[in-house]
Amino acid sequence: MYLHLGQAAVISDREIVGIFDLDNSSWAYKTREFLDRAQTEGRVRTAGEDLPRSFVLLRNGQVVLSQLSTAALKGRAENGRLE
Repeated sequence: MYLHLGQAAVISDREIVGIFDLDNSSWAYKTREFLDRAQTEGRVRTAGEDLPRSFVLLRNGQVVLSQLSTAALKGRAENGRLE
């Protein structure tokens, strides 16, 4: 199954390690440090032009920022929808 993360970003569910709420998880120092390091190393990509609300960590270490909420992504994953 594939999960649509926004705009033209579609990811295989087998590649997803976790989906995280950006507002809540970015309060933690270690999460901010991880995201900063991923950005510096060029492992962050954006799945849309709007303000990101969540991020998806992939098996290969890539981070995809999505304008969709974690609830919306969870709903899409549970329903198997690509839209």
